[in-house]
Amino acid sequence: MKREAVLHIPLSEYAHSINEKQVVFRLRAAKNDLVSCKFYYGDRACRINPMIFTGASMSVTADDLLFDYWEIELNTPYRRMCYYFELNDGNETILYYGDLFCGHVVEERSEFFQLPYLHRADIAKAPEWVKDAVVYNIFPDSFATGREYISLMPTEMVYNGETIRGKLGGTIRGITENIGYFKELGINCIYLNPFFAAGKYHKYDILDYYTVDPCFGTNEDFAAMMNIMHDAGIRVIIDGVFNHCGWRFFAFEDVLKNGESSRYRDWFYRLEFPVVRPDNWDDIPGYECFAYERLMPKLDTANPEVKKYILDVCRHWIRTYDIDGWRLDCADEVDNAFWREFMKAAKEEKPDILLIGEVWANANHWLDGTMFHSTMNYSFRKHCREFFAKEIIDADQFAARAANMLMRYHSNLVPAQLNLLDSHDVSRFLSLCNGDKDRLKLAVLFKMCFIGIPCIFYGDEQGLSGVSEDEYRHPMIWDGDSDLLSFYKQAIALRNDNPALRRGTFKTLAAKGRSFVFRREYEGTVITIAINSSHRFEGEVLCEGNGFVVTKTQTAASKG
Repeated sequence: MKREAVLHIPLSEYAHSINEKQVVFRLRAAKNDLVSCKFYYGDRACRINPMIFTGASMSVTADDLLFDYWEIELNTPYRRMCYYFELNDGNETILYYGDLFCGHVVEERSEFFQLPYLHRADIAKAPEWVKDAVVYNIFPDSFATGREYISLMPTEMVYNGETIRGKLGGTIRGITENIGYFKELGINCIYLNPFFAAGKYHKYDILDYYTVDPCFGTNEDFAAMMNIMHDAGIRVIIDGVFNHCGWRFFAFEDVLKNGESSRYRDWFYRLEFPVVRPDNWDDIPGYECFAYERLMPKLDTANPEVKKYILDVCRHWIRTYDIDGWRLDCADEVDNAFWREFMKAAKEEKPDILLIGEVWANANHWLDGTMFHSTMNYSFRKHCREFFAKEIIDADQFAARAANMLMRYHSNLVPAQLNLLDSHDVSRFLSLCNGDKDRLKLAVLFKMCFIGIPCIFYGDEQGLSGVSEDEYRHPMIWDGDSDLLSFYKQAIALRNDNPALRRGTFKTLAAKGRSFVFRREYEGTVITIAINSSHRFEGEVLCEGNGFVVTKTQTAASKG
């Protein structure tokens, strides 16, 4: 037995509650090493000693290139549990508990793995509506001035004595006037990149957290948009930029004016007095900021005044405009305690609010249910890029990476991950595919059929491409690629029409070469999706098993 591969971590993604009766337990083992794994559990407060254990069989729920993931979803009568695993590789049987391998059960119950108490408050849960969400991500400056129209006209205004700019003419009203486009496309949620008053067109250098940037419109425009969207059944997520502010933000202005005597000096990190704004982009500022971007000084979110200010902003946009979620910028650079208070404040205002953290890597640390429900799943993009766009990995490797995405978080939060192919920060996926629409279509089909929230960056459905910032933030094309637009509508409808694709279990059936076959199952409905991305061998049998055969001509989803 390959003992070095065995892993279980209590109170983690390896042991977590789904609800007050059901608990998921997982154990990692070397791939194809174990022939069986049994789970034994008992009442931690049992009055009999030695305590009584009940056994149950586990099964392999997922596997990657190195490991099998054994799992059991237990309906437990106990709120406190001791538990251990019995591992059998065909040659030996051994017990695993307390991070040790043992040949027998001990009497001291404290030596077993522990679920100290199944607390209702500790169950990581995402809002139920996210399972049915299809998100359309809008970069406000680039999207629309009116119905299926963008002016391409730069704007320049003065706000509170500061110059603010827009680049392409997008407005809040322009978003509102295209509600028919959203409905026809099939999306039911929009996510807006920043639109608060700020200096640059991207609006990440915020001046005023309470005001819509005048280049985009007014607060009244936003209120009208929210009402119209909600009446049409479309939810709205907005961008919260709280790691940093703009260098013309009132508190930073006061620091420059009053120096060390400023009452706001402790709102910021690593100030070097006298504080100055560097004129040269290449100069490293004398204050902490986002990356080395001098326009965006970093806020100290552990400071009680800063914390109160931002939490008030959080409550204001939920209470006043009834937003449905926050996407939280640079989430991994903000302290954990702040995010826990942010979630508490947001949920007090709206219990089914969705909080999405911008974390590009494995976000396990932030997804214990106390900070975020979701993160921007850039891992999804990376794996799709390697398989569909670049064709660097084969289907077996891709299936392994898909399994890893499903196993690394609490079960209740996996459906809330925001699965994206591109965003305002990365090259368009079509460009990564070298303009090959077929590769993009396969990635989109997978996104619509995988667990998680599919997110479409504006214009992908019209064939927008680009690898540089100016290119991938290109103005929306309203009369773009009709074939691609039709495919997006079909793929979104496939998801919307089939609960199994939104709420079902996921199982890889086969993965070989360029062919990947998986199954989604929900309440007796089974949908099998066969994806074949080979361009090499006409008619060759690429993958087979469990009663199906995949050839080059096949790319399909079938219900049975």
